[in-house]
Amino acid sequence: MIAFGLMQTHRMSEIRFPRAFRWGTATSAHQVEGNNTHNDWWAWEQQPGRIVAGDRSGLACDWWVHAERDFDAARDLHQNAHRLSVEWSRIQPETGRWDGDAIDRYREMLRGLRERGIEPMVTLHHFTNPLWFAERGGWERDDAAGLFARFVERVVPALIDFADLWCTVNEPVGWAFSAYVSGVWPPGVRSARRGMKALTQMLRGHAAAYRIIHQVQPDAQVGFANYFRLFDPAQAASPLDRLVAAQQHRFVNMTFIDGAATGRVRTLPWVVNLPEAARTLDFVGVNYYTRDMVSFDLRNPKQFFGRNYPAPGAPVSDGGYGEIYPEGLYRVLRLAAQYGKPIFITENGLPDDDDDRRPAFIVDHLSQVWRAMQEGIPVRGYYHWSLVDNFEWARGWSLKFGLIALDPATQTRTLRSSASVYAEICRDSALNPRMLERFTR
Repeated sequence: MIAFGLMQTHRMSEIRFPRAFRWGTATSAHQVEGNNTHNDWWAWEQQPGRIVAGDRSGLACDWWVHAERDFDAARDLHQNAHRLSVEWSRIQPETGRWDGDAIDRYREMLRGLRERGIEPMVTLHHFTNPLWFAERGGWERDDAAGLFARFVERVVPALIDFADLWCTVNEPVGWAFSAYVSGVWPPGVRSARRGMKALTQMLRGHAAAYRIIHQVQPDAQVGFANYFRLFDPAQAASPLDRLVAAQQHRFVNMTFIDGAATGRVRTLPWVVNLPEAARTLDFVGVNYYTRDMVSFDLRNPKQFFGRNYPAPGAPVSDGGYGEIYPEGLYRVLRLAAQYGKPIFITENGLPDDDDDRRPAFIVDHLSQVWRAMQEGIPVRGYYHWSLVDNFEWARGWSLKFGLIALDPATQTRTLRSSASVYAEICRDSALNPRMLERFTR
């Protein structure tokens, strides 16, 4: 909910962003490319019961062959930035084999974005691992960071003609929780101890990638996309509610980013010193979707004895994905600002099949971005999730995040009304009074 004073300002005049602000969308390779048959997620999808309704990624959005048609759409919607990822398993499908044609295709895609006036942000690891890597222990391997570094050494020099903005990894803590605590993602392990080992190796991999990129491209900006989720005590007066909310906040929001800032990971009972990871952030990538209210509950040890749910009476997005809480983005940006680096909102969106909430969601959240920027918080860009409906991991095709609707069976695309709202914002780098009056609450 937008504060009254801020809402009054909205009604008086437009909200204008800097002309150099990056307006874009975000995607990831496995979710859009199609037929990524050499990674652990493809294998996971073939197992019964892993994905909602038995869905599989299949052709996905057919980007490996036809990404340019969606690049055209992004251009026509006045976007000047796009965050996408490269698929490690395409580039290194086997331990000793590198696929030069795959690297050439990524060069072609990045060139295509540049030719359309769209600046790429490239993510090097977005949840998926080569099958050969996963089958031999994945990120639990002692040499996992080194193997990832070899991939980075191979791919980054090939792409620096077209990219100088890099995310090493995406949502590492969220990945570790889903893969190693809840076990709903591959490798399907339920061991916090093993999850912390994997997360520690991923932090080493991030640090190695940071240095490799700067060696070949000294002026590059390198960071990672950190998943921020707010955890508020259900009863502010309850010490136990406050305790578990604070524990969840520490683990989810701060574990990895503190490691990259200070070289020290502190998530009780684990304390890990990684001095090589210190000061490996040029920017903070913020992925924000929702918040939870948290109550103490002895039945949930895997969530630090907390029970999580939306605020009573609050609007919730499709599929119970989460509470729609725009002010949370402002609060998260204040958290991110403590690291003293430029900030990119690398993901923000909601599943909304009939598009009845997305226009207001975009306007409300961007109003909160502007609010943060008025306080001097250095937000440099906003990447909406997502450009087109895509394969949403364990939720399959059940969640519709796209500005563009997709029928995966026919590859038919339909522009949603929210796409036009966002296009107007991107074109003008502003929220105009008519838009604010219509959509702000």
